[in-house]
Amino acid sequence: MYKEQIDMTRLPEHIAFIMDGNGRWAQARGQERSFGHSAGADRMHDIMTCGTRLGIKYMTYYAFSTENWSRPEAEVNYLLDLMIKHLEEEIFMKNNVRFRIIGEMSRLPQKMQDACNHLMERTKNNDASNMVVAFSYSTRWEMQRAVRNMVKDVQDGKLNPEDITDKTIDSYQMTNFMPNPELLVRTGGEQRLSNFLLWQAAYSELYFTDTYWPDFDEECLYKAIVDYQHRQRRFGKTGEQVVDEAKKEK
Repeated sequence: MYKEQIDMTRLPEHIAFIMDGNGRWAQARGQERSFGHSAGADRMHDIMTCGTRLGIKYMTYYAFSTENWSRPEAEVNYLLDLMIKHLEEEIFMKNNVRFRIIGEMSRLPQKMQDACNHLMERTKNNDASNMVVAFSYSTRWEMQRAVRNMVKDVQDGKLNPEDITDKTIDSYQMTNFMPNPELLVRTGGEQRLSNFLLWQAAYSELYFTDTYWPDFDEECLYKAIVDYQHRQRRFGKTGEQVVDEAKKEK
């Protein structure tokens, strides 16, 4: 239904996902929260496959925030084990997808660090799409990291404070290898960014849906993209300016 409405010449290059609602989805079915997390992890691969076939070059998934470390230990351990389980090399190689991870890797168990590093090395030449997992990540942590690194470079004489621009700050982010997301999707009914890509999402189109992440299927993705394509992205300009510039480009 929605796929036929997509303008393939105006696909977002980067879509970011806040995968919310796994626990509530499971509880609504009389199951433990872990059941929902497992279903959510499977859905992440489904959307990766669908987005890759569609032509989306970057898909970033908010899998675990720095704040999530405060959850019950049993749930945290389950999520860590689940992440390792879903680092399946085959699905990435089959879809020609490169795996990347952003976040405070040093906090992760060594087994998980090894698995992530192995998969990143194994898939580094894949070029159909990029699956970026934000694990042990938050913007506030990322900005602290960036500021510390900038201060160090200033002290070492590698960076002049007067030369710092938006692009300079971009270069110190963990996301410096990819464009900022044009579309940011949050499932589960909540309407906030929860410390996710706050710097990068300054001009992202935000799409909120009540659908829980395990139910966010291909048709839901197509619908979000169609909604995105019906918006006018002005970046501070007037609507008339945007229309005039589009006419000139043609």
